Amino acid sequence: MAKAKTIYTCTECGASEPKWQGQCPSCHAWNTLVESIAEITSVSRFAPLAETAGLQKLAEVEAAEVPRQPTGVSEFDRVLGGGLVAGGVVLIGGDPGIGKSTLLLQTLCHIGGARKAIYVSGEESPQQIAMRAKRLGLDASPISLLAEINLEKIIGMLQKHKPDIAVIDSIQTVYSEALQSAPGSVAQVRECSAQLTRLAKQAGITVILVGHVTKEGALAGPRVLEHIVDTVLYFEGDQSSSFRLIRAFKNRFGAVNELGVFAMTEKGLREVTNPSALFLSHHSEQVAGSCITVTMEGTRPLLIEIQALVDEAHAPNPKRLCVGLEQNRLAMLLAVLHRHAGVACFDQDVFINAVGGVKISEPAVDLAVLLSITSSLKNKPLDNKLIVFGEVGLAGEVRPVQRGQERLKEAAKLGFTKAIVPKANAPKQRIDGIEVVAVERLEQALNYVKNY
Repeated sequence: MAKAKTIYTCTECGASEPKWQGQCPSCHAWNTLVESIAEITSVSRFAPLAETAGLQKLAEVEAAEVPRQPTGVSEFDRVLGGGLVAGGVVLIGGDPGIGKSTLLLQTLCHIGGARKAIYVSGEESPQQIAMRAKRLGLDASPISLLAEINLEKIIGMLQKHKPDIAVIDSIQTVYSEALQSAPGSVAQVRECSAQLTRLAKQAGITVILVGHVTKEGALAGPRVLEHIVDTVLYFEGDQSSSFRLIRAFKNRFGAVNELGVFAMTEKGLREVTNPSALFLSHHSEQVAGSCITVTMEGTRPLLIEIQALVDEAHAPNPKRLCVGLEQNRLAMLLAVLHRHAGVACFDQDVFINAVGGVKISEPAVDLAVLLSITSSLKNKPLDNKLIVFGEVGLAGEVRPVQRGQERLKEAAKLGFTKAIVPKANAPKQRIDGIEVVAVERLEQALNYVKNY
């Protein structure tokens, strides 16, 4: 018997090299080549999909709306873009114990009566799944369970029973007999996901893959895994908190960056219909350094409290710390505040926190960050019914942001009575219950909060 040949495979792009190198020659990523066994190519593994279709002109192709199947969990449907799609492949990743299996079990129980579903578990026995369903108070009778990690047996079972939905928990535990490497290796994850995706497209089965994540928070396995599937979802949350966020980073059938919010309870995951309430602190009295802003998560406006603490520095290099916001942007905003508003913080420690553990990437919170810093520095509280949003440029101008009307309407709905917004976002028609102050420059916003 010939000796197995050793190769080195990149975990980022899947490229193979005959010897180890510090940098992948294909994608130029560092320290991503891992040792594996060269696989023997088998043509029989790839059965033809169908006869090759002839060329078509784009104008002759009839565009059809993709039908959606609601899951019965509205927050999950929001992130999916309206529901599941026949033949679609969804990849959901998250930290261990975050609630991935719980969410999928609840989803299958909601739609199990209307559609045929199979739950394939490679990590738990059917008895363990049944105990979880009983603990959560779920009627799991319509769901079929399969405890298997062999890819060929899983595909055979799916082809035989032809379910509408199949959950694979998890893709890192599945292995193919055609490959010699261990389950979870780059080759196994790539091959198994490709075969399951091929089956989903052929048979019109909705396949949901559960993926593990690395210690950095990225999906484990080759990056090609995210390119193969139709939808990539990340389940986020702090183990010490009961709230969970599910986010869409790729979706061929809907919008990306959509956010779903859940609360982990004894009866499983419960939908949070008003997530803005999670990110607002309820102070008994007005406090300095607190400013409320509105950020967009996909199509959903969320009210977030930005807290700032400015204190005298006791070291030669003052500290600049951000939690939930970009660190480098804080340094830029402090320079703008000094140059165009005359507020100096070069001898002060500045700490910024987005309440609730949410991560904000859009620049629409710039103005709220600067007002909270000024409020803390001067120890003067802002009005607790004030809402602020707007991007601040290097010249001190306040730039408009997207969907300003929706942000104002959400703030008015939650009882806020004043708003400082960019002039370009000022509503043409008055919004009931809220007074809008339109500003063009940072100095105008600071003068308004100083004088009221």
